[in-house]
Formats: sequence, C-alpha cells, structure tokens
Amino acid sequence: MNRNRHRGARGLRILLALTLALASVQAGASATLVFAAASLKPALDTILASAPARAIGEFSVSYAASSQLARQIEHDAPAALFISADQDWMDAVESSGRLVAGSRSNLLGNALVLIAPADSAQQIRIGPGFDLAGALGTDGRLAIAEPLSVPAGKYAKAALVSLGAWSGVESRLVPAAHVRAALNFVARHEAPLGIVYRSDARSEDSVRVVDTFPASSHPPIVYPVALLRAGDNEAARRLLALLRDDDAARIFARFGFDPLGP
Repeated sequence: MNRNRHRGARGLRILLALTLALASVQAGASATLVFAAASLKPALDTILASAPARAIGEFSVSYAASSQLARQIEHDAPAALFISADQDWMDAVESSGRLVAGSRSNLLGNALVLIAPADSAQQIRIGPGFDLAGALGTDGRLAIAEPLSVPAGKYAKAALVSLGAWSGVESRLVPAAHVRAALNFVARHEAPLGIVYRSDARSEDSVRVVDTFPASSHPPIVYPVALLRAGDNEAARRLLALLRDDDAARIFARFGFDPLGP
C-alpha cells in the first residue's frame, strides 16, 4: 500500500515536472530569439525593456562571444536576429547563406581600453613600446577575451602587436570566453589589468579606464546586424528598425557605443 502510494506520488511529480517543462518550452517558443555579442548586454537589455520594444513583442536574447553565436547559427539555431562584434563572424554567417538578403548593416562602433580595478593606483600611457608587462608586476596577468576567435580578444592582440607589447604579455594572459568575462576578472581583482571595450568599462563601477588604445592600432571595431533566415519574422524586422532609430542610438551612446546610423 505504501509502495503504491509512493509510486503514485512519484508519478505525480514527474507529470508536474513534464507539464512545467512543456509550459516553459511553449513560453520560449513565443519569444523572438536574438543572438547578440556579450558586450551588448547592458545597452540591449535597456532597449528591450523600453515601451517601444515591449510593444513589438517578447524577445529572448542569447549573449555570448560572436564566434560561439556564429557557430550556433551555422548549426541551424532558430535565432531571428544576429548582432556580431566584428565583421568576420558576420561574414562567416553570410557565407553560409543564413542571412536575410539585404538586411545586413553596420549598427555600432566602439573603442578598446585598458582597465584596472577601480581602487587601483596604476598609471600607464598606451603608445608604441609601452611597458605593459612591467605594469603587470611580477605575478600579474592580463585579462582579455580569447585572442584567436573572440572579437574583443582579436582586437586586443592586434593592438598589442601593433604597439610592440604582445611578446611581453603573451605568456601572461587570462583568456576569457568573452569580453564580459574578461571584465569580471578585473572587477573581482583576479587580474590587475584587462583589455575590454569602452562600453564594458562604462557599465561596471568596479573598474576604471587606465587609457584608451589608439584607433589606428587595431582594425575598426564595428558591430554589424542582420536578420537570420531561420527565425525571420515581423517582430524581428520591427526590432531591427527600432535598433536603428534615434532613441536607441541615444541609449547605445549612453552605454559607450558609437551609433553608426542607417
């Protein structure tokens, strides 16, 4: 009798769990999926919480490194909109035939900065031959996004190579999965210095900008945006138009981005 009661209770729990899971899937299915570079999170979350965005519908955003998102798109992830932190990964998605023709444009620009914890007294001027390794101290490591594939890491490596500082720090990196993770290493005092986007530094009170890398030291930082064929719908098209309007541009600028216009 007790065994039957136990089985009945267990079956009820399983049924409840399945019901909740199904409800979750159905709720998720009603939202338009957006893939966005991790550095966009503070600004894009603000835009999506605005009344005009809420009037369009429900959006679910997956934030990650552009490289990770591009690979998911190439494996048929049902996203409707993709905002990459560089042209290369958008080029890869476009080459795979997954963009809605004519929907691609350049949405934003950014800058690359060297950061330290907010309570750090570190001072260093970025320029050709600057001693970044010395600024790290004896045991310090430099936090950057993974430099082989993640856009922020690629920009950082390009800048350091251009300025002659890469060889001195190459063996002292803390490579992160994406730029927000590199930001957190510095914010938590796990690394004395890091390289992130200006927008990331502006969104985190626990870090401060030590200096800004010359724009000429790395390729232009450009965020292209495009609709994706796998999830293309009216809500995504309306959101794309919203991201290009003046109100969104003001929000992006407040968070440290450079809106590039239509």
